[in-house]
Amino acid sequence: MKKLQYIICLLAVIFLIVSCTQETYEFGDLTAPSEVTVVADVVGKTIANPNGDGTGVVNFTITGKNVLATKVDFDADDAVDLVDAPNGKITKKYTTNGIKTYQITIATYGAGGAATTITKEVTVKVSFAPAASIVTALTGDTNKTWVVDKSVSAHFGVGPADNPAPIWWTANVDEKVATANCFYTTTFKFTKLGAFSYTLQVTNPDGAFTKTGAFTSLPGIPASGDEGCYPYGGGTSAFSFAGATSGFAAATPSTQTSIVLSGVDTYIGVASVQKEYEILSISPTAMYLRVLGYGPESGNAWYLKLKPAQ
Repeated sequence: MKKLQYIICLLAVIFLIVSCTQETYEFGDLTAPSEVTVVADVVGKTIANPNGDGTGVVNFTITGKNVLATKVDFDADDAVDLVDAPNGKITKKYTTNGIKTYQITIATYGAGGAATTITKEVTVKVSFAPAASIVTALTGDTNKTWVVDKSVSAHFGVGPADNPAPIWWTANVDEKVATANCFYTTTFKFTKLGAFSYTLQVTNPDGAFTKTGAFTSLPGIPASGDEGCYPYGGGTSAFSFAGATSGFAAATPSTQTSIVLSGVDTYIGVASVQKEYEILSISPTAMYLRVLGYGPESGNAWYLKLKPAQ
């Protein structure tokens, strides 16, 4: 009996201690952004060219009170893909030829995740036709599948964004076979459907070679972790050709032409938030691409060499 009384008293003391030390947590104020505005600066816009110079480039600046983060969807006519706009600034290159009006959706977030969403229309002119030889080399005029070419040196490299060469680092032959073989087994199938209509299908038998978190647009990739292979089912999206925005002369080399992917599900070689891959050179048997970094890595550029899949 005394033992039972002892146990009851002990439990009562524990209960009192827990009750006295319990902390109280409260949510802070949920403050939604207000007075949100967006300025869309269409590059090359003049009185004579009210919809821009045909490059399709638009610089967006979003401001407002109590804004902690900003995301943008650039076209209400396709699938929603909200892209981070660091410090409220982001550039978009539209690639649909002709003059088109796009409805932009801007989501701004304040304390506690409270959101304010606004929309804006922007009319953009795009006038670009790739060289027929580039289309033929890339797609075979029907479809053609490419892979990263591990058999050559410098098939992967990195350098500064303002220099047209991977002067910081380049990969050796078979560099990532042991650590990230998905880099070499993923295939990229480019298909020509018709004039100005193309698709890219990415197939990932061993996962996607990517960074994590804000450094990739691929859905389902972890929020943190090292660069490497991550499970990914692949994806298909439209792509377009556009004039390259690097500004490098053709002799550097550059074809002055870029592949611009739509949506967030596809990539070439290494998954990136950026969707413009400048074609430095291309032939029926080899392709050399350049893609810029994003956010904290916006001063970097990555280089990729691909070959037709066997």
